[in-house]
Amino acid sequence: MGETVRMRTSDAQSEAYRPGVVAALDVGTSKTICLLGRAEPASLRVIGASLHESRGLRAGTVTSLEYAQESIQDAVQAAENLADQQIRSVLVSVNCGTPQSVTARAAVTLGGALVSDSHLLDLLAEGRAKCRLEGHEIIHCAPTSYVVDEARGVRNPSGMFCQRLGVQMHGVAVRPSPLQNLKLAVERCHLSVAACIFAPYASGLAVLTPDEMQLGATVIDMGAGVTSIAVFLEGEMVYADVVPMGGAYVTADLAGILSAPVSAAERIKALYGAALGDIESGTDLIAIPQMGENGDESAMRVPRSMLTRIIQPRLEETFGEVQKRLRASGFDVAAGRRAVLTGGACQLAGMRELVQRTLNKQVRIGRPQGLPGLAAASAGPDYATAVGLLLAGATMPPELLNPELAPATPAKRGFWNRLTGGLWG
Repeated sequence: MGETVRMRTSDAQSEAYRPGVVAALDVGTSKTICLLGRAEPASLRVIGASLHESRGLRAGTVTSLEYAQESIQDAVQAAENLADQQIRSVLVSVNCGTPQSVTARAAVTLGGALVSDSHLLDLLAEGRAKCRLEGHEIIHCAPTSYVVDEARGVRNPSGMFCQRLGVQMHGVAVRPSPLQNLKLAVERCHLSVAACIFAPYASGLAVLTPDEMQLGATVIDMGAGVTSIAVFLEGEMVYADVVPMGGAYVTADLAGILSAPVSAAERIKALYGAALGDIESGTDLIAIPQMGENGDESAMRVPRSMLTRIIQPRLEETFGEVQKRLRASGFDVAAGRRAVLTGGACQLAGMRELVQRTLNKQVRIGRPQGLPGLAAASAGPDYATAVGLLLAGATMPPELLNPELAPATPAKRGFWNRLTGGLWG
């Protein structure tokens, strides 16, 4: 997946893309984004983009197949109309099914021989076979490093002499039923799913610099329903997890405590909310519409600081859980002190400062790299996953995007040659 990593250079447009039309579908709890891009050997242009409110989904999981299908269909049709292009397959983001990391090791004895493409093919196939979790489906599986005899951290062992060659694999496993329901909602729109990609991994492809990829960074994708985590180190994703809390929980707190309609609570959060008490300034009174009431005279008026006192504890709980999981994984320290926030829910005032205090990391808001044809309004952190999906579809071979396309035949050896060369060449 190094080809995608290298796209973050200053001359990104000179990178080779796979020609054709690419469709990306980011299906979230609160919104569904569809991006269409036209890839040429030296350019990738966005030709259609749409954002629609999601219905029938909670925490990335389909709760109403009919409503989810309608949300997806509306977003896809709007993007197709703008692009004047009909699509047949899409890359879909995944946060459902309780994603979790799976690691595996495989080794082969070579007796001092030169490492050939055939050796790597067999080794990677064995590593993929071991990268499994009972009762789960693998949506991502890739080598993170090689071991040549006693030398660890080898990036490309091809052409080296060695007695014993090993590989470390990392995968993302999800429970199959939620994943199949998401695929079904897409397929009912007369679309095929080209690949399912863990959402914060796609976000990382869009927002991380090459140095962050190499030296270590934690991407925290805060959506409405979940906050998902992807840790990158030495150019690869090495850890994945999901915290089942997101921006919708903050909205629900505001609605419940202030007796406001959910739509009004969401609007008030976006306009007046802050993540930290010391960020909020002034003693302005905010008019809060009441459930079942009409007219301004029935609105409750509360100081702006009260909103922050409701919002801040929920965010501290969410990112406290993120920190807990990073520490348990060992990557809190191993992946460095760099964290990048993406997702629509990370845009509250003071969010960056709150996360810095909670995680004890250097934090920035991640905005996707600009692509020709992508409107300025679509260049915020809420579009990071969709842009990352588009980049992945334009650069990665289909076999790499979909772990089910195993290299079982000699005809597929060329792909694995490109994989080992492209990842670490």
